[in-house]
Amino acid sequence: MALPSMLYRFQIELSDVDQGVYKSVDLRVAQHPSESHPYLLTRLLAFVLNEREFLEMVAEGLSDPDAPAVRAVTPGGDITLWIEVGNPSARKLHKAAKAARQVLVYTYKDPEPLLKDIRENKVFHAESIGIWSIDQKFLQAVAAKLERKNAWGIMVNDGSLTVSVGDWSETTEMRKHDVLPA
Repeated sequence: MALPSMLYRFQIELSDVDQGVYKSVDLRVAQHPSESHPYLLTRLLAFVLNEREFLEMVAEGLSDPDAPAVRAVTPGGDITLWIEVGNPSARKLHKAAKAARQVLVYTYKDPEPLLKDIRENKVFHAESIGIWSIDQKFLQAVAAKLERKNAWGIMVNDGSLTVSVGDWSETTEMRKHDVLPA
C-alpha cells in the first residue's frame, strides 16, 4: 500500500524588497512520500518568489520526468514560466526552454554538475535560463520549524533570503549562477 502525501498549510507574509513585491500568500502544499524536505521547501520558495497569475505546483512534478515542479500556463495554453527544482538534465531544460517563455531552476544541490551539463550540451537559449541555489543547511534549519500549519515571514533583500517563524529566523544568500561562463 502506498504511503499518503502529507498536507501542509502555509500562511506567508512575503516582503521581496528586490522585486518590490509585498503580499500575503496562503497555500496548501502536498508533500509526496518520496519528496525530501529540502525539495519541498525549495519548491515552496520557488513558488512564493515567482508568484503570478496562473502559477501552479504541478501534481505530476515528481512522478512525470517531463513535467516541471511549478509552472504558469495561460488559459490559451501558453507556458509563461517553467520552474525546475534540484538538478534537472540538460535534455529536460532544452525541452523547457523551447516550450516556455521563461525557465528557472532552484537547486538545493551543488549547481556545478548542472551548469557543466548545460554547457556541454546544446540547450536552447541556455543563456536565458535562471539558475538559483539555496544552501542546504539553511533548508535543514527551516525544515526543523516545519509543522502541518505554518505562519512564516519570507523576506528577500539584496539577494539574502530570510525565513521567520515567530521569534526565530534564518538567513541565507540566494546565489544566481551564470549558465555561460564570463
